[in-house]
Amino acid sequence: MKAQFHKVPTKLETSYNIRNDVSPNFGTVWHYHPELELHYVKKGEGVRFIGDNINNFSAGEMILLGENLPHTWRCKDEYFIPESNLNVEATVIQFLPNCLGQDFLNIPETYQIPRLFEKAKQGLIIKGKTKKKLEVLMHDALGAQSLQRITVLLNILSTLADSEEFEVITKSHTFYRTNNIDTERINKICTYTLSNYKEDISLEQIASLSNLSITSFCRYFKQITKKTYYDFLTEIRISHACRILVNNTLTVEAISMECGFNNPSNFYRHFKKVMGCTPIEYKTKFYK
Repeated sequence: MKAQFHKVPTKLETSYNIRNDVSPNFGTVWHYHPELELHYVKKGEGVRFIGDNINNFSAGEMILLGENLPHTWRCKDEYFIPESNLNVEATVIQFLPNCLGQDFLNIPETYQIPRLFEKAKQGLIIKGKTKKKLEVLMHDALGAQSLQRITVLLNILSTLADSEEFEVITKSHTFYRTNNIDTERINKICTYTLSNYKEDISLEQIASLSNLSITSFCRYFKQITKKTYYDFLTEIRISHACRILVNNTLTVEAISMECGFNNPSNFYRHFKKVMGCTPIEYKTKFYK
């Protein structure tokens, strides 16, 4: 999907942005920015879109996003209810690659950091002891002042650069520039699909929403996302199925209908293609 450029707000007197967000959602616009982003979810769950990857997220997940990597988080349905008191929470650090000076990355002692930044262009899920150490450092960064801010950021970069406790998110580097028409069109497609994935969505419906013929829409969507619309829809349905499998006592047959599949055998086939295992095998992994 093409993404909208986002200007990260940074104070003139600071070299990077650090904040703790508590709000109904993490924003809904598919976007990118030149800053790297370390994103730690403290509360909330739903589906995240990063580059060419669609997957579930939940509290405790920590992700490092490279520069210009498109992303958005879509929270679980009830978080969009205006009258509810439910909120999500995340600590977010955003910084430009050269935020510590143009020559910082060229000195001998920092040779690992450009390698880290290159890996981050595919998105990294941070795990294990590294994540636990970074949780503390991110908390420290929230209250740091003056030189302490730089010290904490250096410790964060050092911890990340020294670690192998991560999982790559996207299959390839993903960078998009976009115009306003494409941004509005893709966000319409994404929002409509997330709201109606349980229903039978026809190509005619989604093409009409995009103000395109079916043939033009199919070509347009494949060119942007490198996948068909039905592949995209299936990935969203499977992502929701995964969350229900772990958190619910519904039968696999009931889950298949709940997520928009017309019969269980169709659900089984698509689930194994996307996840590499059967729904029962996926559920079993969480109850060993």
